[in-house]
Amino acid sequence: MTKKITRRTFCSMLLALPFPAGAQQPTKIPRIGYLAGASRSANAPRLDSFRLGLRELGYVEGKNIIIEYRSAEGKLDGLPALAAELVRLKVDIIVTAGPIPTRVAKEATSTIPIIMTNESDPVGTGFVASLARPGGNITGLSTLAPELSGKRLELLKETAPKLSRVAVFGTSTFPGNAQSLKEVEFAAAAFKIQLQYLDVLDPKDIETAFRAARKGRANAVLFMVAGGIANAHRTDIAELAVKNRLPVMYDRSDFVEAGGLIAYGVNYNDLDRRAATFVDKILKGRTPADLPVEQPMKFEFIVNLKAAKQIGLTVPPNVLVRADKVIR
Repeated sequence: MTKKITRRTFCSMLLALPFPAGAQQPTKIPRIGYLAGASRSANAPRLDSFRLGLRELGYVEGKNIIIEYRSAEGKLDGLPALAAELVRLKVDIIVTAGPIPTRVAKEATSTIPIIMTNESDPVGTGFVASLARPGGNITGLSTLAPELSGKRLELLKETAPKLSRVAVFGTSTFPGNAQSLKEVEFAAAAFKIQLQYLDVLDPKDIETAFRAARKGRANAVLFMVAGGIANAHRTDIAELAVKNRLPVMYDRSDFVEAGGLIAYGVNYNDLDRRAATFVDKILKGRTPADLPVEQPMKFEFIVNLKAAKQIGLTVPPNVLVRADKVIR
């Protein structure tokens, strides 16, 4: 006698059957948010470095990883909405291209891992509890090296030996600004250089600062303006330097690539490449709280002889021989 199979028994039998390999659920592709204040074109070299770092670890954009780029295009007040959008998309990780995007991302989420690509003072800003044990949802790379500011003034003095008064363009609200300024003041005292501090809080303040530097009879400018304010205006800044015939020392090489005179500082592209290692570790199960913040490892000194010629400056041979790159 054949036993009658009930509907419930039939359904249970179906559920017990193994599914063929082709019917398995597809693997979820990680989605990474990249939040920047500067325009995507201005940030292109750093984005390329980040993608290079991912490729070195086996991640191919569009194949086994998705990157959601969000840029405020230099209008920093638009960052909170962009960060909120990334949170709504439920990205797995948010990578931030600077201290201001990091702060905005921190305010937008306390659960999604955040990777800083560069932050001058992550402990002082409250982003992490300590460099060794961040303790929250933020980790990444720091540019903490305030002693570089004094070294920049030294190199500026060697490039223009007769200078006696330097205008310092800085951003008082920028984390690490005060510490960097102390290093500049220490170096200035050693070289008997007078300083003129000019606060730049907005892109429109840059041209005003150049006029004030000329009025104050500055021989040169030490440019320490927050990246989010200046990045999208690098070419304009180089043109203002030529217009005012002032040698300007920058903290980043991309300003020199855009027509500036000299730069000495951290290799930011290397930081972005290394940020990919944090993405990899977190996707493999590590937590930001236990991933130590890493320090810069590569530095660069770049000189632009085209810019020097435009302002009538002859760069001494002893300076050129020390440069990692000379633009002729």
